[in-house]
Amino acid sequence: MRIAAALLTLTAASGTFSGCVTGWDGPPPSAVRSSQRLADLMTGSFSSAAQAAADKDFLEIVLHMSPIWTDRADGPWLYVEQAAASAPGRPYRQRVYRLVDLEAGAVRSDVYTLPGDALRFAGAWTDGAKLAGLSPDQLTLRAGCSLTLRPVNAGASFVGTTEGTGCASDLRGAAYATSEATVTADRLISWDRGFDSAGRQVWGAVKGGYVFDKAPPADRGVMR
Repeated sequence: MRIAAALLTLTAASGTFSGCVTGWDGPPPSAVRSSQRLADLMTGSFSSAAQAAADKDFLEIVLHMSPIWTDRADGPWLYVEQAAASAPGRPYRQRVYRLVDLEAGAVRSDVYTLPGDALRFAGAWTDGAKLAGLSPDQLTLRAGCSLTLRPVNAGASFVGTTEGTGCASDLRGAAYATSEATVTADRLISWDRGFDSAGRQVWGAVKGGYVFDKAPPADRGVMR
């Protein structure tokens, strides 16, 4: 029951990321546009196993993010998949993110849902053929759920949040959801919460966000 309830909360969340600030392993940040730096940090496989082992209030979750539509000029775009470690082949959450450059190095991360039964795309982070025929005009934007992330640590990391109360949620009596995020070279931590119309928290972690440690790099290819 604890696992089912926690996964329901995670599924309803806008699914964003936060964490500790660390170094940057790629080219000098000034040489790469902010959206691409952020996409590089977000690309990969992640796990909350260490946090779950240390604190029973958190589940072991696996997270995968891979670039898609890399030939488009209106990105970067990322396919995102989350699943319980006990059922990696049946993700409970699948999204597409689009990263948009703003002023002063900030980046807006727009969140989109997939058309129809999203499970047919499960595993697309490692098998790009599963997304064949999918295009941006088939996605649905989650209005009000975008994050604005700003560079920190000389552009090596990003910190951001949703803005206001415009990200709708009706889970457990909520009226809206919020997300706080920091993205670093080796960690993501996401803190998604739901609030009722009076501003009282009704779902989501209370102690803090889910901590996702990044797995060592692997040559998984790029989905186009």
